Amino acid sequence: MAQSQPRPNIVLVHCHDLGTYLGCYGAAVDTPRIDAFAADGVRFDRHFVTAPQCSPSRSSLMTGRHPHQNGMLGLAHAGWEIDEDEQLLPELLGAAGYETHLFGLQHITEYPDRLGYDRIHSENSLTADGPPSVHESARAREVAADFADALAAGGLGEPFFASVGFFEVHRMEETDGFGFADDRYETPSPDDVDPLEFLPDDPGIRSDIAEIQGMVEALDDGVGTVLDALEDAGLTDETLVVFTTEHGLAMPRAKGTCFDPGIEAAFAVRYPAGFDGERVEDALVSNVDVFATLLEIADAPAPEKEIAGESFASLLREDGTYEPRDRIFAGMTWHDRYNPVRAIRTDRWKYIRNFWNLPDVYLTNDIYRSDAGREVRDEFYDEQRSHEELYDLEDDPLERENLLAEDVPDDSEIADVHDRLRTELGDWMASTGDPLLDEPVLPEEVDDAHPWAEDGRH
Repeated sequence: MAQSQPRPNIVLVHCHDLGTYLGCYGAAVDTPRIDAFAADGVRFDRHFVTAPQCSPSRSSLMTGRHPHQNGMLGLAHAGWEIDEDEQLLPELLGAAGYETHLFGLQHITEYPDRLGYDRIHSENSLTADGPPSVHESARAREVAADFADALAAGGLGEPFFASVGFFEVHRMEETDGFGFADDRYETPSPDDVDPLEFLPDDPGIRSDIAEIQGMVEALDDGVGTVLDALEDAGLTDETLVVFTTEHGLAMPRAKGTCFDPGIEAAFAVRYPAGFDGERVEDALVSNVDVFATLLEIADAPAPEKEIAGESFASLLREDGTYEPRDRIFAGMTWHDRYNPVRAIRTDRWKYIRNFWNLPDVYLTNDIYRSDAGREVRDEFYDEQRSHEELYDLEDDPLERENLLAEDVPDDSEIADVHDRLRTELGDWMASTGDPLLDEPVLPEEVDDAHPWAEDGRH
């Protein structure tokens, strides 16, 4: 067991829409720098997020609370904001003596000054996600270079927390829809990529996979630049580095859905002076747990509000006190349309409750208007989704057979599992004050006149 250092530097590297599409997670893509980093540290094989969409999922990472608890029920550029009285990770780390820095994107507010960072770098990449043009300076290679330059100049403080946000692997609007490629990325031939197991092997899907691979190469380069900068500064051993993303690939049956490809996300952490690496953990964890974990490792104060996350710092330290989760919760409310869904996942079972009438498989606008979306949208929009879904993840890991699609005998195992998970989901919604239990969350409840906008902080 490595000796513990109580106050490491913390670097949180995060990207868009990646899911687990990395070589170290078994994907057929070259990601040598991320793979080596994950091999040196601790890679989590069952890390899930609270929402299969950007701003709500990121809000859980920053507050340790679910989106319906912290107010982020939709996207930051669509009028949604974290509640004014929430305490965010940079603020609490700052209270513990950390100098805090933001590089690149964040996408949880249109008013980045309220995030609590001591210094915001790359100013023009900090507006909410919206059109791709706002991320022209949030590409992985450029943001990583900014971090490396600042670190080399000695301007980050001691200890420091740096959030390093990359645009990749987000779709970009094009003349005929949404794709991934531009002249910054080298894209392989669609004939040379492997299909995704949860989608058919169709030309439009292959084309999008090829473009994703071009972006992933740039992402891997950016991560490598960050790691090299820490090594050059002699800070590798005393720095805790996290690499993660906020939800699954921007592909059908992934982003925007509570199927595993939508809510499962890469998560790897390395801290040579603090805990042993070179291992893979299969504990069920949620990104709502990361907040509590980092606060514990940094010896930072807890927020005033009760959090939903559970620290897994003891799991990283392997001290034998970690009590593993037996379930995680996820959901979404608003994206580019009203799509209220809540889900509970255990080791074996997934139960999804749909609160609105929508197509069988919801496609976010960027996926609907993509090559991949055009291949499947007639099929996915042909039927209305069931209000309840139950999947046996052992027998049906791709979540193809909804066990509630037909009548279930009252005395069957399926009926027992259904009753138990439906009750557990309802109890969780009640205990966390989920507004969906009372009534639909209508668009007029989104108030554009946020209180923090009144004092001119933009």
